[in-house]
Amino acid sequence: MPKILVTGGKGQLAKSLEAASFDDKTIFLHEKENLNITDEAQINDALGSGKYDYVVNCAAYTAVDDAEDNAERAFAINSKAAGLLAKACATNSIKLVHISTDFVFNGESSVPYKETDETAPINVYGRSKLDGEKNILASCSDAVIIRTSWLYSQYENNFLNTMIRLGQERNELNVVNDQIGSPTYATDLAKAILKITHLPDHWSSGIYHYSNEGICSWFDFASAIMEMAKLQCKINPIPSSDYPTKAERPKFSVLDNSKIMRQFDLSIPNWKTSLEKCIKKKMNELAGV
Repeated sequence: MPKILVTGGKGQLAKSLEAASFDDKTIFLHEKENLNITDEAQINDALGSGKYDYVVNCAAYTAVDDAEDNAERAFAINSKAAGLLAKACATNSIKLVHISTDFVFNGESSVPYKETDETAPINVYGRSKLDGEKNILASCSDAVIIRTSWLYSQYENNFLNTMIRLGQERNELNVVNDQIGSPTYATDLAKAILKITHLPDHWSSGIYHYSNEGICSWFDFASAIMEMAKLQCKINPIPSSDYPTKAERPKFSVLDNSKIMRQFDLSIPNWKTSLEKCIKKKMNELAGV
């Protein structure tokens, strides 16, 4: 079985990888306390040990609005550190799986984005992630970059957990209805990554897109959460202009999954199917079941 070093060990995707792994000796989670990915010496020590076949880089600066005021930090983690990991992977013949984002696109399309479509990020976070992709491609020929969107899980702070908490506290909420994308259940993405790393014959470097099938607005997503969680909270649709944020968001960031499905023989569930599974887990957790 391959040995996989996972960065960003406290995050929802890393936790989902650990939970979905076939063998508890496969996944090795590393947090910033024991592996600072902005420190080249630490990276070289960890990856030069000969213990790992793959690195899955889940570490990222994901505070989209805060990144507007902390561009240096965002680029240090999302771009420079990604390049350092790629360089060390190349030196030590380790395959790299790097997680990127739909925010590399400007959102002006009306059809799902393919990997070959022009990138044009409209905020600091998106620019830092795109820069990280470029650093990886320049440093490591054995890397798979997976762009994903609207990631959620039963773990950590994310849109699902925020909606459930607010839905329990309030009678109604306003949610934007003019930003369109595809929610992605972290467990589904984790299982896809594990399949990719456990089928070396299918391995093919490059950029791929992965999100759950189907599209929705944040309003649709929130409404489905309330319905499935059986919460009596009314969701009101509003335009983005009524909910101003420091960082501009793409209006449309749906990803075309056909390449990753074809290359790695993946079947990707619809977002509603996966949301229902996740909410069942979350509500059982809240109920102490």
